[in-house]
Amino acid sequence: MRIVSGIQPTGNLHLGNYLGAIRNWVAMQNDAAASGGECFFFLADLHAISMPHDPAALSANTREMTAALVACGVDPDKSTLFNQTQVPAHAELQWLLNGTARMGWLSRMTQFKDKAGKNRDSVSVALYTYPVLQAADVLLYQATHVPVGEDQKQHLELARDIAQKFNNDFCPEDKPLFVQPAPIIPPEAARIMSLRDGSNKMSKSDPSDMSRINLTDDADTIMSKVKKAKTDPEPLPSEIEGLEGRPEARNLVGIYAVMAGVSQAQVLADFGGKGFGAFKPALGELLVEKLSPINARFNDLRHDRDALDAILRKGAQKARAAAAPTLAAAYDALGLLRG
Repeated sequence: MRIVSGIQPTGNLHLGNYLGAIRNWVAMQNDAAASGGECFFFLADLHAISMPHDPAALSANTREMTAALVACGVDPDKSTLFNQTQVPAHAELQWLLNGTARMGWLSRMTQFKDKAGKNRDSVSVALYTYPVLQAADVLLYQATHVPVGEDQKQHLELARDIAQKFNNDFCPEDKPLFVQPAPIIPPEAARIMSLRDGSNKMSKSDPSDMSRINLTDDADTIMSKVKKAKTDPEPLPSEIEGLEGRPEARNLVGIYAVMAGVSQAQVLADFGGKGFGAFKPALGELLVEKLSPINARFNDLRHDRDALDAILRKGAQKARAAAAPTLAAAYDALGLLRG
């Protein structure tokens, strides 16, 4: 098994990022290491330039994201951790695959429609073609599996379509070049909502810092945010059905369940009938207990530029070596001569 996944270096990681993606990376890493598999995790800095960005912030966020991933448990000795830019094969293979991808395929990508909005003529070409770069990201390493959420299923299907068409068009039938990666649906894809509005996802773009638990928050800040989180006046129910129509209550119960490693039914069995005055302090203490070690490690790493650059260089060296055979075979299959 070879798993490949990337994350954009947007900075300011929060609880939603950790529970929704990074914690699953750590679990996959450990499972792969135990079974002889491999994990390639990358900072998608090439994807980041598809939208308007601040160059200084991008480089700073790439290092900060690296620190956060390591603090959360991504181990550079167990996984290959790198940023795209240091592996030029990503961009090279994207260009080679542009000849195989079709305009009709890309025009159906719903994320492009969402991000471009009504101003499609003014967005970058990179935003339109970045699903081809995503395909290159995984096909380059002959990924067997790619973890995906609901919003990325369509892009993985595109990668599979590109792989199949390239194999059909340019490879002998008995010697296809690209593996068609299978999706991994995380067993617990936690969907963490805003502390201020249970109907919206927790997001760093929310103008209110009180809407999210940041991985940089200290214990006092975490407790304060949890205690001030929006709730309703009713006590917690004893059954899950009682959370219907109570998005803020459902969110807090869900966070507790995921962090404690128990079911929501168990949380309600323990706290059913109690008010939020009793539940919020318990949730805050649990979050502090689980996040404090991550916070401490993150703060130790985030300002050590040399250590972070060394981690990325080491990972990029391994990634370049792993990518080289596939890239060379793609050039050869297309009949392109290289010196």
